[in-house]
Amino acid sequence: MSGFSPASSPGNRTYLICGCGSVGYLILEELKKEGGRLLCMDSNPERVQELREQKIEAFLRDLTDPDMLSGIDHFDIAFVVSDNHEANIAGLKTVRKFNPRVHIVARAQDPINEKLLIKEGADLVLYPQQVVARAAIEHLHRLEKHHISRDLYTLLSSWSGTFGIVTHTNPDPDAIASAMALLTIAKKANPDLDARIFYDGIIGHQENRTLVNLLDIRMEKIRPESISSCNHIALVDSKGPGANNGLIHTLPVDIIIDHHPEETGNYEKAIFVDIRQNTGACATILTEYLKELDIEPDEKVATALLYGIRADTKQFRRNVTSNDFEYAAYLLRYSDGDLLEKIMSPQYAHETIDIIGAAIQNRKTRNGYLFSNVGYVRNRDALPQAADLLINLEGISTALVYGITDEAIIMSGRNRDLRLNLGNVMNESFSDLGDAGGHATMAAASIPLYVFTHVREKEELLQLVIEPILQKFFRLVGLLEDEDGEV
Repeated sequence: MSGFSPASSPGNRTYLICGCGSVGYLILEELKKEGGRLLCMDSNPERVQELREQKIEAFLRDLTDPDMLSGIDHFDIAFVVSDNHEANIAGLKTVRKFNPRVHIVARAQDPINEKLLIKEGADLVLYPQQVVARAAIEHLHRLEKHHISRDLYTLLSSWSGTFGIVTHTNPDPDAIASAMALLTIAKKANPDLDARIFYDGIIGHQENRTLVNLLDIRMEKIRPESISSCNHIALVDSKGPGANNGLIHTLPVDIIIDHHPEETGNYEKAIFVDIRQNTGACATILTEYLKELDIEPDEKVATALLYGIRADTKQFRRNVTSNDFEYAAYLLRYSDGDLLEKIMSPQYAHETIDIIGAAIQNRKTRNGYLFSNVGYVRNRDALPQAADLLINLEGISTALVYGITDEAIIMSGRNRDLRLNLGNVMNESFSDLGDAGGHATMAAASIPLYVFTHVREKEELLQLVIEPILQKFFRLVGLLEDEDGEV
């Protein structure tokens, strides 16, 4: 006798419910919506009669009776869900003997029963109390998501004037896409609000420039006069004013949405704060808002958000969560695949190739750590690309690439050592000199040059100060104990 075919539709299946008490009857009501043939059996004559009056094929049977399936020749899925454990065990054995391939869902009275039912051949065991508890928690999470999204929408709808959305310095796809999504929500909540996107630094990475150009994203450089004209300010993908975003530390902001660790963030005075350090991308959070608010993203916004999630999770291989997968799948229906492919396959600038070449040429290693000085750079986005490449060298567990711009000494690190949280080490090593931090596997630091105002030549400055700057990093990762080799 054949078992359940995965290819068969619910409307063509036959379901057998063994034990039609409170749980069994709820299953029956749900299966009515699926269609198909329904067979029920129970040891209570009154219940069987009630089912027959509802035009359900019902049988008066005892689940402990080896002949309980007499007269029943076929069913695809069986639910053994009476409120008696011994009856469920007996019924399960009978059903399994009747058809070794049939799919069986059984009910347990406690966790110990659950293990026994699985041992006897149940494909799925339901423990009603646990199911209710999980459903309650899941419902609570959905409710929280909805309330957070509605709170943001209500706040935006109450404002007037100019709303500035600020990304972190040298914005990446995650920050750019998040700003676009927040702009979309603001326009939907309040069409009269003058919403604008601001950024500090440069858009240097070739994929970032391609993203902005192809999607025709309007972004303005931060200037004191433009920020002072804003009645309200939001930060996306950044943990607080003055933290790698071009705003002064004391400037009050109204909204902070981020996914980085919040310990050092300046967010106490913000009206709306949503920081989820266990989420892979800020774009995931913004996508959740759109979905909860029933705002369908247009093609450009959806494509940007999807790319932002993919880029910040390194194509779903780094710091990725189930939410990142869920909302990336949601965005697929709205995004443009051809446009996404163009963004992900840009041409490389000559300077980017030169910096990557310098990083390869100048690399020095010590006990699995790689350090490379690329000298003066105009395009700082080339440093993380060089670090991404060098971390894949054989024998390298941590790579740190550093250089100097007109404004700062910059560093980009990558890590594969599970014992090391690179973000924490970078923060402890360099935060007293500038901005530093990140995740366990990727981190960055920026040390402003005003710390070294007495030196004019940037290349000489980097050579002069990098060794003492790195000493704390060496100590934290244990490299000072080994004097062999030179960085």
